[in-house]
Amino acid sequence: SLESCFVSGLLWQKRAAGVYHREARSGKYRLTFAEAKAVCEYEGGHLATLQQLEAARKIGFHVCAAGWMAKGRVGYPIVKAGANCGFGKTGIVDYGIRLNRSERWDAYCYNPNGEENHGAVLLSSSVLFCPLLHLATIYLWHFKLEYSSFSALISFFSRFCGDELPDDIISTGNVMTLKFLTDGSVTAGGFQIRYSALDTPAPAKNASAQGKNTFQAGKFGIM
Repeated sequence: SLESCFVSGLLWQKRAAGVYHREARSGKYRLTFAEAKAVCEYEGGHLATLQQLEAARKIGFHVCAAGWMAKGRVGYPIVKAGANCGFGKTGIVDYGIRLNRSERWDAYCYNPNGEENHGAVLLSSSVLFCPLLHLATIYLWHFKLEYSSFSALISFFSRFCGDELPDDIISTGNVMTLKFLTDGSVTAGGFQIRYSALDTPAPAKNASAQGKNTFQAGKFGIM
């Protein structure tokens, strides 16, 4: 039978050229300048400069959220112009150096030694939760990504890129995580998915506890 699932933990945490975006655990626009500085330093980096943010933007770093930078500056990088973000322009939307350091924004950190996904940017990461004793199933009916190991839809066991439609992805438990990586060098058609929950197959009467019917939450692949 089909049951409903829900998606949680959708992230838009992009990273390029050592620059990445951070927001408070309590949500968007909750960090003072001192708090933003502390977040970056806790992770081994520091607040990005305007020049570092622009260098990241030039290789595809796009975030529609204003954040603290070095010297108390606030702004955000726009790669693709849109009516709802960046006032229809590209570049760094610069709010200038803020006199009130108690204003609350997000943060743009810089750490050249941080995890870079080998040049790729983590564009999104989603966790799909289905009811207990059900398997999460992903169906793709449109799929066109760059032919690159740096641009891929990633499951626990597999990476998918190019324009060949992958088979359905079925988890071995009721939780599935999907990540989409890109190096920002090519714009393609992307992908469209839908998801559902399937009943867990009943184990065979003589199957041992270590047999094929042992399901582990969070691990998934092509079945």
